[in-house]
Amino acid sequence: MSKKICLFVIDPQVDFCDPNGRLSVPGAHDDMVRLGSMIKKFGKEIDDIQITMDSHYLIHVAHSRCWVNRNGNHPIPLFLYPGNKVPTPITLADIQSGEWRAYNPAFQKRYESYVESLEKNGRYALMIWPDHCIIGHSGQNLYSPFFDAVNEWEDRFFAIAKRITKGSNPFTEHYSAVKADVEDPKDSKTRLNMDLINLLKEYDIILGAGEALSHCFANTMQDVFNEFSPEQIKKFVLLEDATSSVPGCEKMGEDFVKEYIAKGMKMAKTTTFF
Repeated sequence: MSKKICLFVIDPQVDFCDPNGRLSVPGAHDDMVRLGSMIKKFGKEIDDIQITMDSHYLIHVAHSRCWVNRNGNHPIPLFLYPGNKVPTPITLADIQSGEWRAYNPAFQKRYESYVESLEKNGRYALMIWPDHCIIGHSGQNLYSPFFDAVNEWEDRFFAIAKRITKGSNPFTEHYSAVKADVEDPKDSKTRLNMDLINLLKEYDIILGAGEALSHCFANTMQDVFNEFSPEQIKKFVLLEDATSSVPGCEKMGEDFVKEYIAKGMKMAKTTTFF
């Protein structure tokens, strides 16, 4: 019996992959060209494609317009001026000292509580990113080199490549496609997506790709792997030439790869796996 293969792709969207995207990741364009070529060439071998999509509103806790400093200025997000390699961090101490506050006073307590929760879970500090993947904007769309290949695959095999949206809650970040950084008890979409995780468990091989390795990819897979057995982790194959890290954050991607290679995750390229 042939092995069932799922291609699991994290956030292959215009804002991340197009060189002119609002949060363009260097290398992501080429990642998606290679991934699209693989799908076109080996689509018959792929049983399922699952795609996650970052999906934000303009008003979001990690967007610049939601915060101001003592002087009433908004924080400068990543990539908006030369030499800025990491987004502006906002810590609980910054908020309590008055260095940063909510632009809308009605959100002050909620934002402060959120940042406090982030620090307790130790996952990430709050980082201010450019407005990106805004729901309904062209930047939220799947990037054409990947989309065209998926569209052809769906048509050729009369299949559905499911799109899984995440990030629409304006009060929490959602790096991981299966769980928000801080869950909102009133929003089921922020809770652990066991339906997706259990679906992935059904496959013999899971091919992973997408953006960015340092952030959404790594966090998604860490949450998935937390629900996998040691043997199930060994089913995962990272397509190393179809994912890239945010500049200045390469070590985060490298640390993820190192940790899970030691636990049985495999590596391959889009041109060599099949």
